[in-house]
Amino acid sequence: MSDRDEHTGQKALSEAGPALLAAIAFDDDGLVAAIAQQADSGEVLMLAWMNREAVTETLKTGYAHYYSRTRRALWRKGETSGQTQAVRDFRVDCDGDTVLLLVDQKGVACHTGRHNCFFRAPRDGGGLAEIHPVLAAPETLYGKGGDGS
Repeated sequence: MSDRDEHTGQKALSEAGPALLAAIAFDDDGLVAAIAQQADSGEVLMLAWMNREAVTETLKTGYAHYYSRTRRALWRKGETSGQTQAVRDFRVDCDGDTVLLLVDQKGVACHTGRHNCFFRAPRDGGGLAEIHPVLAAPETLYGKGGDGS
């Protein structure tokens, strides 16, 4: 498969808005699960939530936008930290209840300062081990609280 087949251009993303929105089965809260995956390596980076506005802004700008359930607000990935996600392709699963964003991640994806959010796994001893190191101090990325995205 050629690079052109694998990655959608910005024009194609923005033109796909109505068709994509119609294909997505937003839940009762108006949200859909969104998986961010590194476009070149296939590494799963994070899971977040999108509403219609987040999908629309993502398609319009070419950068991942999500909906924060805790803040009840739209946010652009990296708006505080600078750790952005340029969207290379936007896919909808067979049921329309999950979307997949193939992205070029700038810096770390996780608010803990790790490259991805899936850094805990069962290991010998019966507990969870942290299998990926912190690459950027959250306080450096987000200020004193260190809890932004």
